[in-house]
Amino acid sequence: MSLIACLVFFITGWQSEPDSARAFRQDTLELAKVEVHAAALRKYAFGQYVRTLDSDRLDQLSGYSMGEVLQQETGLFLRQYGSGMLASLSMRGTSAGHNALFWNGLPVNSPSLGQADYSIFPIGGFDEVNIHYGSSGALYGTDAIGGSVHLSSDLDFNSGNELKIGTLLGSFGRWHQQVSYRQGTEKFAFRTNVYRNYTANNFTYKDWASPGTPEKWQDHARVSQIGLVQDIAFKISRKQTLKANLWINSNDRQIQPLLGSAVRDVQEDRSVRTVIDYAFTGEKFTWTAKTGISSDVMVFNTDRNQTRLFLLGTSLDYSFSQKWQTLAGIRYSHIKGQLATYDSQEQRLELYQATNFKPWQNLGISMQLRQLIHEGEAAPFTPSLGVEWAFLTSNRWNWQLISNLSRSFKIPTLNDRLWVPGGNPDLNPEKSLSKEIGLTSKAKLSAFSIENRLTYFHMGVDDWILWLPNSTYWQAENVRSVVNQGLEYFFKGQFKQGRNSWGLNVDYSMNSAINQSGDQGNPLSQGKQLPYVPKHKIHTQGNLQNGPYKIYIQQQWTSERYVTTDNQSLLTSYNLWDTGLTYAFDWKGKLNGNLGFHTNNIFNVDYQVVRLRSMPGRNFQFNLNVVL
Repeated sequence: MSLIACLVFFITGWQSEPDSARAFRQDTLELAKVEVHAAALRKYAFGQYVRTLDSDRLDQLSGYSMGEVLQQETGLFLRQYGSGMLASLSMRGTSAGHNALFWNGLPVNSPSLGQADYSIFPIGGFDEVNIHYGSSGALYGTDAIGGSVHLSSDLDFNSGNELKIGTLLGSFGRWHQQVSYRQGTEKFAFRTNVYRNYTANNFTYKDWASPGTPEKWQDHARVSQIGLVQDIAFKISRKQTLKANLWINSNDRQIQPLLGSAVRDVQEDRSVRTVIDYAFTGEKFTWTAKTGISSDVMVFNTDRNQTRLFLLGTSLDYSFSQKWQTLAGIRYSHIKGQLATYDSQEQRLELYQATNFKPWQNLGISMQLRQLIHEGEAAPFTPSLGVEWAFLTSNRWNWQLISNLSRSFKIPTLNDRLWVPGGNPDLNPEKSLSKEIGLTSKAKLSAFSIENRLTYFHMGVDDWILWLPNSTYWQAENVRSVVNQGLEYFFKGQFKQGRNSWGLNVDYSMNSAINQSGDQGNPLSQGKQLPYVPKHKIHTQGNLQNGPYKIYIQQQWTSERYVTTDNQSLLTSYNLWDTGLTYAFDWKGKLNGNLGFHTNNIFNVDYQVVRLRSMPGRNFQFNLNVVL
């Protein structure tokens, strides 16, 4: 069903419905939560993996950044330029600009840089983190070639009052403070969250760039952050809800210099983001409308760069029957950039549709279509087809075969097209074709529960944009063709017996990202692994819980990373171990919360994620969260 047809049906069908039928459904429909931001996140993603990070664990890590959480809690790789410095995400061997980041459905990748800095997104500002693995441009639009990350805030009606106070104290001058107050009545809910993060980053490191590799103190890496998150939801009626989110964030940092360098750069990041969502829920459909604004200012030393994004969209999610559901929508974006060397604006219009078909209970098929019009020109058409088949089910076991075929794209950034000198207005969008197939299993055997997921993926990315030397300056060009393929394995096991439980989680990723074309000026790069893409990363976490006490130990091993495109220089692999003890308390139902003590990098490993960027050694953290 097209978008226009769906809207016509909504208007005419609802208005012609008998009053008695409408009254009956108004008496029986309940809206417990406001979740209008992620209608398509799982529903129309057959054949792909959408992972939700553990909420209890996120609560304990409320003083961390998104970059730290993803690096420590998943098998994903983040290119970290030092503690608290720029952290860019790589999924399935792609670059930082090939992964989309959303906050309550609002895209927050920088329009000028085309990527997100995960170090300035505090985990304490969100309720939920979802990770969509794999190409998903048909669902989310530009940038989602390797995957996407979704941050969301959820509110509950009829939840009463809650005051939450949290703090984290750690080595190297780390101090996090957070105060959150929420209230939920029958028709109104809100939350106000204020946070502050500070890290002196005065750790010692070995200066491998100086003769004799002396040990030095890091004296220029301080990070200071403050912010406010305001969430409001209003139940207009049993069928209608209105939700608004505001996020103000300010981040100041001294840029950690390269080993052996005396440069003293500083950077300020200021952002204001707001989203308003409206939802109307009928018997078989949900109509949503969204508007949002994202304003970002980055001041690097004295250069000021500002971008603004305005978004307006609407969608209709309709269920014909248990076998057929469809989602159709339209989204308009206006982007304005005022950068150090240019001032420009652009417009984007997107039409999209997703359809689910379940001919049998154990078989699901989803198809998504999206077309973006960028400055009057059609971007690559992006279809996607996914299948899930539960071929073996019982009371104890569930085995599924999953598969997905999808196309994605990335629009050239403002800097790629307009930066002076070097911007190239004739760049083509980057395009990808992705295929994946996998097997999942879930088992419930008495006190044991086990989940496994194994996925093989193959992705080709063409017209990859690189900045290359051209006479006296660097210029953006479509020069690279890359084939990414690999494996992802996820395991989750748990055993419960009375007040005791044991758990084991394993994430493993293998990424082969091979440059097929070679880069201009360096033919030796053809057939080589892309720089800073580890072929292997494994993350394991074991935990033991006895009533309110929980102890955990986790390990992450990252294989070597090549530093140059010809693979002549590399960084060695590193293996990090962390451990911690947490205690959840509840005093007569009036005061509850948790406290914990954590040790990171137990064996004081000296490692670098990015060449010549030192990372902290062994460090300790204490956190306390109190709920009144």
